[in-house]
Amino acid sequence: KNINSKTVLITGAGGSIGSELCRQIVKLKPNKILLLELNEFALYKIYEELIAINKNLKIISLLVNAQDQAKLEMIFETFKVDTVYHAAAYKHVPLVEENICEEVKNNVFSTVAVAKASIIKKVSNLVLISSDKAVRPTNIMGASKRLSELCMQGIYNYTKDTSTHFSIVRFGNVL
Repeated sequence: KNINSKTVLITGAGGSIGSELCRQIVKLKPNKILLLELNEFALYKIYEELIAINKNLKIISLLVNAQDQAKLEMIFETFKVDTVYHAAAYKHVPLVEENICEEVKNNVFSTVAVAKASIIKKVSNLVLISSDKAVRPTNIMGASKRLSELCMQGIYNYTKDTSTHFSIVRFGNVL
């Protein structure tokens, strides 16, 4: 499918899932792709990789925290974002079990900020990238991803007349 009239934003663009989404989306030839990432080196690496794939594509790198709703709103409005893939999350179970507060802030609060900003700025589509660990959480990571899903569903239900289409996709460990 060709999406050449669309502007797509990927949060967590430098992460394992976000970067793969970027690679796949580039093949669909969007009008513009925005890479939103908090880690400078990860952002640089995915930008360089995507430019090598398609030198003509308009790629904008944004070193931004996905928890910053005001900044997200400004970005969505400035670049007329059509679709957001929210992949920004902490996913490494042993690490996040030791850093619970940061995981909840990153996984849950960023989802709330992205969802609210998407509704306010009338983004057409928002896709939350969740985890298979959210099905029946047995660890903090799974619980935080499930809470992210519930928050997004709650925000959608609260604003039923929104023009933003919400989707949640669960990724699992795949070889």
